[in-house]
Amino acid sequence: MKRMQRAALLTKLITELHNHKSWCGETHIQKAVYFAQYLTKIPMRYDFILYKHGPFSFDLRDELTALRADELLEIEPRQPYGARMVPTSQSMYIQKFYPKTLGRYQEGIRFTARTLGDKGVVELERMATALYISKESGVGQSKKDRAERMTSLKPHISMRDALDAIREVDRISEETPLPTALAGSRADRA
Repeated sequence: MKRMQRAALLTKLITELHNHKSWCGETHIQKAVYFAQYLTKIPMRYDFILYKHGPFSFDLRDELTALRADELLEIEPRQPYGARMVPTSQSMYIQKFYPKTLGRYQEGIRFTARTLGDKGVVELERMATALYISKESGVGQSKKDRAERMTSLKPHISMRDALDAIREVDRISEETPLPTALAGSRADRA
């Protein structure tokens, strides 16, 4: 996927998160992209590692900075909690160049925003970590085993909260739409 296609997808996802009452700080965006990439199979191709507050992509952090430099995203200070990221009118212009890409992944973007939009950072950390553990564990590992793994990696998360997050991620996974066309990462334009 080309950089501007990915920029169109990222700014569209951030717009949808705003529409679903997300704060849209970097943590919100990191977790939403992780879910979009691994659950709805949107091929953004960011590498994630398990970090301080759940899955984190240094590549995505760099991309968000680049999108700010390209004036596709801007930082909007909000008291008393800090800044959030907002797509600019220029990002809407870029999105118009990739209607096929946005159309192919529209359902996944909306699902991700609808599912995660109203979540706070603590809940997002638990849910994204639960997805990370579930993905790492493979098919067939029990909820209890995954929750135990989660609490061993993140001791500040209680067993009850870990189990709740695992259950929620399993439920979400069953409802997740897949893209209309998994094949092809061709650009919309020549």
